[in-house]
Amino acid sequence: MRLYANQPVGTVPHARQLRKAAPEPERRLLRALRESFPHLKWRHQAPIGPYYADILCLAEHLVIEVDGDTHATTTAHDATRTRFLQHEGYQVIRFANNDVMQNLDGVIARIFFSLREKEGAPEARKDEGSSTQKKGGTA
Repeated sequence: MRLYANQPVGTVPHARQLRKAAPEPERRLLRALRESFPHLKWRHQAPIGPYYADILCLAEHLVIEVDGDTHATTTAHDATRTRFLQHEGYQVIRFANNDVMQNLDGVIARIFFSLREKEGAPEARKDEGSSTQKKGGTA
């Protein structure tokens, strides 16, 4: 799926500028997501309609927003944005900058559980080997 197919002129340069100017919590979370879930593709500052998702996973229809201090004064705008993204079929999860910076493991765990809920599958225990997994062949 091409994200930029029906976007106005200037979308790509604007997305690049947003990525370059991304705050540290956003960058830190993106790195952690790519390390924690290497089988998923994580896009940074991806356009969805008139908005740019901080972090997007197309395969899971998941948008992760990292909110700084300015979001405390833009709750109405954020609510409109969230409704639009949900209408487009995306699940939206929001985290505060402080959560990402001070409790990154907790943030990753919340995202993990959100992904598991979407699958509807029970969580596999870490001490179980690949022999318990039915996908991908024999043990």
